[in-house]
Amino acid sequence: METINTAALPGITEDVLRRFDVSGPRYTSYPTADRFVEAFSVEQYKQALNQRADGGVVGGGAPLSLYIHIPFCESVCYYCACNKVITKHHERAAEYLEVLVQEMDLTVAELRRPQSISQLHFGGGSPTFLNDDELTGLMDAIKQRFKLAPGAEVSIEVDPRTVTEARLKHLRQLGFNRLSFGVQDFDPEVQKAVHRVQSYEMVESLMQQARALGFESTNVDLIYGLPQQTPESFLRTIQQVATLRPDRIALYGYAHLPTRFKPQRRIDASQLPVAASKLTMLSTALSGFVGHGYAYIGMDHFALPNDSLAVAKRQGRLHRNFQGYSTQPDCDLIGLGVSAIGRVGATYSQNAKTLPEYYDAIRQGQLPIQRGLALSRDDLVRRAMIMALMCQGRVEFESIELAHLIKVREYFRAELEQLVSMQETGLVVVEPEAIQVTPLGWYFVRAVAMVFDRYLQADRTRAQFSRII
Repeated sequence: METINTAALPGITEDVLRRFDVSGPRYTSYPTADRFVEAFSVEQYKQALNQRADGGVVGGGAPLSLYIHIPFCESVCYYCACNKVITKHHERAAEYLEVLVQEMDLTVAELRRPQSISQLHFGGGSPTFLNDDELTGLMDAIKQRFKLAPGAEVSIEVDPRTVTEARLKHLRQLGFNRLSFGVQDFDPEVQKAVHRVQSYEMVESLMQQARALGFESTNVDLIYGLPQQTPESFLRTIQQVATLRPDRIALYGYAHLPTRFKPQRRIDASQLPVAASKLTMLSTALSGFVGHGYAYIGMDHFALPNDSLAVAKRQGRLHRNFQGYSTQPDCDLIGLGVSAIGRVGATYSQNAKTLPEYYDAIRQGQLPIQRGLALSRDDLVRRAMIMALMCQGRVEFESIELAHLIKVREYFRAELEQLVSMQETGLVVVEPEAIQVTPLGWYFVRAVAMVFDRYLQADRTRAQFSRII
């Protein structure tokens, strides 16, 4: 193992890294998506939608979050773990959009009345694979079936290689007010190694144009741990991104899982940085972005102090969903499109993962649910604990006890005993009526959350997850 510069990373020793740099979930949900089962049926999903329509779900009258998955990309990025279809045949989008609107109609029929949308997000794939007319048609279809709430967040993931100033202007006219640019890294050698070449100047120009067009927020996605990356090269990327001044920054650790994600087999594993280098990159990013005036939101997000995400963090209103940290309350999420994941009431669901299966279900008049999960009372209690740790870095026992009618110290006796060693290491402080994650513990907050994950019974079950560092 590479020697760690403990002066740059106070409190982190090789022993701490060896103990806590393990594989584990990112906890965009609990239970995590790998726990979904095919025994979860379309009828169970319909029942959850009907309960929302009847007001039987807590928050049933609250606005929805809507996620639209557009799977197409013109070229493959080797690091990518998203559900995607690589094609240069843009005519394939027409059939997909036709079926997507049919899925919308099937969903709205179960909801029975127009639903208010406070958050709309286009993800992929590359949503900007669609041309202007297709994007217009899709937005029109959404607005005909749902009601966009005043001040709704309307966001889209943008591949800088597929947009122009004219395209940005069209997105703004359609009502998009937030953009997320996929950057990952600006180093030319890293870009070649992952098959995604785009210049700093290209991204800089697009961000200037986005501001001029009045987009409320811009986000930049970065990945550390990619092939050919070094702490020195990543520091240059950090400095370049800080110069661009995006409103938000999402920083992810690369998860090399070539047995699960075929494109990753094209990456030379010998070119990947070791864990200590990745930790140095993370530390450099934390100190670098904070030093440039960004607020550290949590595990993988930064935001300018006046951004709504930073405001939510200061006010204790931060939430986490399948897209990461969010300002949206704990609201229902409808996922539309191939492989899309949703959450309605105490259920999670996921659509069919391949286009043939997705098309076949909808053309038979069926919602394309392939798997999901109905959460148990224990799942709900543990979700509350894990999300408090992930979002606030603190769990107040009283709030859990009042909401779930338990005694935390009795219910989680074994888990609190496991936290003793983490407290001795300096990752957490277990108070009489609370758990507090320390500044050092934020590096390993996923490991802290994992203590409360009932499904992680053995190390062998963790191989499918990314490493924490």
